[in-house]
Amino acid sequence: MNTTTLPLPIPRPRLRRAVRSLRRHPMLYVGSAILLVLAAIALAAPWLATVDPQDINPMARMKPPSSEHFFGTDALGRDVYSRTVWGARVSLLVGIVVAVVSTVAGVMLGMLAGYFRRVDAFIMRIMDGLMAIPGVLLAIALMATLKGGLGTVIIAIVVPEVPRVVRLVRALVLTIREQPYIEAAVSVGTRVPSILLRHILPNLFAPLMVQATFIAASAILTEAVLSFLGVGIPPQIPSWGNIMAEGRNFVAVAFHIILYPGLFLGVAVLAVNLVGDGLRDMLDPRLAKKL
Repeated sequence: MNTTTLPLPIPRPRLRRAVRSLRRHPMLYVGSAILLVLAAIALAAPWLATVDPQDINPMARMKPPSSEHFFGTDALGRDVYSRTVWGARVSLLVGIVVAVVSTVAGVMLGMLAGYFRRVDAFIMRIMDGLMAIPGVLLAIALMATLKGGLGTVIIAIVVPEVPRVVRLVRALVLTIREQPYIEAAVSVGTRVPSILLRHILPNLFAPLMVQATFIAASAILTEAVLSFLGVGIPPQIPSWGNIMAEGRNFVAVAFHIILYPGLFLGVAVLAVNLVGDGLRDMLDPRLAKKL
């Protein structure tokens, strides 16, 4: 008796729902696909890189793209392709970590400020003070004060991003706390931590997901700006920002040095923004009805 089992076909209703979702939110899936490709490149950098990104070859300085050097070489003879592939790790890591840390810290402070009136003024005045300073200048000041490195860059970008999340969460909590189900929970003696975690926090999920994507895109750009200015990632660690910084003096004779990392940077930021717009359209019930 033949016991071979054939794979079950995908149920048509599930397939129809997937096709319908793809038609309604194409940008979400396009952005997610691009991010998955970039993440795969970053994870596979040791195998995709043709040479060590730190190898210096003075005899191959500023060579144009060729079969030997796909993206050409820089002023020190280093392979731009290998450095760009390795740079994806730093830039994507900064974007993800900054988005997660900023969102978590902003949610905690924003929920406290929105629910407890006594600490509201204290927290918000600190946030207003941080927002009064341009984010890049504040990051440069922190980089000048602290020891340089990847962790310092993340901290320098997180600090200006937290106030934006705090203000968003506070505004949402002030609205949610006046809802009848919150008043009902208070009237039956539900403890405050339970109200915050079970009733308020789930209602913050949709706007926070969208905000986190925009923070990630902003963090990737800010890291590139700091590295371009020479106060970000150390030069020995390849990132898209410092690759372009090292090639800016040779634009007239070797434009490829800044072209390819710039393209990767632009595509990464575009993909994150597409995911954010797609999540906003999907999670906002008013927009969902229109679509």
